[in-house]
Amino acid sequence: MKFQRQRREEININLTPLIDVVFLLLIFFMISTTFTREAHLTISLPEASAEGEAQQQTGSIDVVVGAEGQYTINGESLVSSDALTLRRALLKLAGEARDVPFIITADAQAAHQSVVTVMDVAGKLGFSKLSITTQKTSAD
Repeated sequence: MKFQRQRREEININLTPLIDVVFLLLIFFMISTTFTREAHLTISLPEASAEGEAQQQTGSIDVVVGAEGQYTINGESLVSSDALTLRRALLKLAGEARDVPFIITADAQAAHQSVVTVMDVAGKLGFSKLSITTQKTSAD
């Protein structure tokens, strides 16, 4: 007697539900993600040239960053080198005027964080005419 063999079904995995779940997760994460909006500070960088001397503008705010990170505003040293003291001194000096030229001069050995702190405080206070001084190299 000859028995007929049963045909074996081929085993496969249906990927359609898996793809649906992945798309739902993707949509969920896209909707629930929060994006931070960062404030940007526009900087006007000066160009060093061989012609002429640097002109000192009247009514400007000149912040000098020393080698150890100490701040001097228009020739007056600050008691502390933190951002709050710098902010208070700038508010006292500038008052409501935010369109005055804001000049940053930093020592070559000054920490980058000290210069960034000055730029950050100036940006948060709303100063728009920010410039960084350069020194002409002796090779020119």
